[in-house]
Amino acid sequence: MSVFWDTPAIYAFMLFNSIWSLLVLVYLFATPLYYARFFHGVFALALEWITMIFWFAGSIALAVYWGSPKCYGNAFCGSTEAAIAFGFFLWAIFAFLVFVDTVSFLRGRGHHTTTKPVVTV
Repeated sequence: MSVFWDTPAIYAFMLFNSIWSLLVLVYLFATPLYYARFFHGVFALALEWITMIFWFAGSIALAVYWGSPKCYGNAFCGSTEAAIAFGFFLWAIFAFLVFVDTVSFLRGRGHHTTTKPVVTV
């Protein structure tokens, strides 16, 4: 049996996070421009929240799985530590996007900007 068949599930989850994030970003940026009737703000906000949680969970799980070994120039070890760091960077970027979009969503919800005209007789 090959060693390559025993890949830990956390590596597959981080790969899934990458593909998921690309699909979410395509929906967030291309859909409002080209297919505006298929774009919904609440759905987009939910996708951002889910993506942020996925990156946080994946980065924590990979960091726990990997631990803190001393690499001593080992390329695989260094690339896994870089994947952990980039996972947390992506989590921070999505956390910022979620914060900005959530604040924007909550400010615009339930507020009417039009006022009723005053009728004087």
